Amino acid sequence: MGRQIEELAKFVATVTWDDVPDPVRYHTKMVLLDTLGVILAGSARPEVKQLRERLAGGAGATVFASGWPSSDVRTAALLNGIAGRSIELCEGLRFVSGQAAMQVLPGALAVGEQTGATGRDMLMALLLGYDVAARLAEGFTPRPLAHQNGQVSLLASAAAGARLRGLDAAGINRAMGIATTLLLTPSYTNAVAGATALNVAGGMSGFAAALAPDLALAGFEPQEDAIELALGQLVGDGFRTDGVLDELGKTWHITQNYFRLYACCNPIHPALDCLVAALAELKARPEEIVRIECVTYRFASVMRDPNPRNYFASKYSFPHAAATLAVRGSAGFAALDDTAVHDPFITALRQRVTVAEDPAMTALAPRLRPARVTVELKDGRRATHDRDSHRGDFQDPFSEAELREKFRELAVVVLTRKGATLVEQAVDRCEEWDDVGVLTTLCRANGRA
Repeated sequence: MGRQIEELAKFVATVTWDDVPDPVRYHTKMVLLDTLGVILAGSARPEVKQLRERLAGGAGATVFASGWPSSDVRTAALLNGIAGRSIELCEGLRFVSGQAAMQVLPGALAVGEQTGATGRDMLMALLLGYDVAARLAEGFTPRPLAHQNGQVSLLASAAAGARLRGLDAAGINRAMGIATTLLLTPSYTNAVAGATALNVAGGMSGFAAALAPDLALAGFEPQEDAIELALGQLVGDGFRTDGVLDELGKTWHITQNYFRLYACCNPIHPALDCLVAALAELKARPEEIVRIECVTYRFASVMRDPNPRNYFASKYSFPHAAATLAVRGSAGFAALDDTAVHDPFITALRQRVTVAEDPAMTALAPRLRPARVTVELKDGRRATHDRDSHRGDFQDPFSEAELREKFRELAVVVLTRKGATLVEQAVDRCEEWDDVGVLTTLCRANGRA
């Protein structure tokens, strides 16, 4: 493989927790806490529960769900990854497409538990996998309809798993190359169509974290330049390696992420921020709203279906998220639930929400993610608000208190309130864990009956 990929693998193999600046350590733990909460809440989705009943079994790693079943390490990583993808609340990369933590952490937790890794080991795997995902994504041109689940982040997850298995630089390089044969090409239209199969692609990254290192250790070999070929010609439309090593060890991409409090697709978050401001200015009641007009950039503007077919599709509909926010006062996890899809008040208001593209805004994306929203009331009053991007990214971050409250709301789906607090406190000191079992033992002891 090319020199840049080899150097990246060497970095993954050799950097230590002591090499990581304190602010990056703190942020990595916040990403861990946030992602863990999303996995816990997502485990209760009906299709996730039924899949768990069909697949879980055996020993090796914990499935983070009610009852805390064990399974083989690959299946545990798969199930936890699918769960985390299912409620559309995971964090993501800010300047390139991808939800790195949700595709790296399930494998890091499962392989870390299997190998008896320390908390530091697991944190480093998450941090390094995240950085690999961001660096590969910066040079990657995905195909127009391809969703990033199971693509560059799958290779990054394989690198994280290989690090936890103790592979050297050559072994990590080999595991990543082998993992190119596992890359997926899910369509983005799965999202607006309500096709939850998209979440399986995200879960497969965790599966690869456990499988690819075993393939490398067993003696399997990738072809030369496997990553460049796969990303540049097979699953993607191009791949440049010239920037892969830029500021390596100095710029940690995990600190340039975004978090979510709205339980829906990230591109429509700026418009929801505008809507919150407009509703607050007008002090509007939902029955007073004549129309909600949104203008935004192209990628966000396609999320305009006023009649999403199910819970998953509703996550990709600005009319639905906007109507829910107006009716229920929130677009968070509890508000954007299954009942919202068929709520008659929300259904009626969705029909009065419009979304259009502004080419000038499109020209600014993805550096900025602009939106402008106008709310008009029956008495003729109007309010218009605009934003360059959404709250929650590194330029306009949520407070630590907001992120911790989100974790508690999600974690109590399967943990007691005391258990959620104990897990939160444990994550704060996770670099002190003797092994990942500290977390799984705590969850088992504090699960809801």
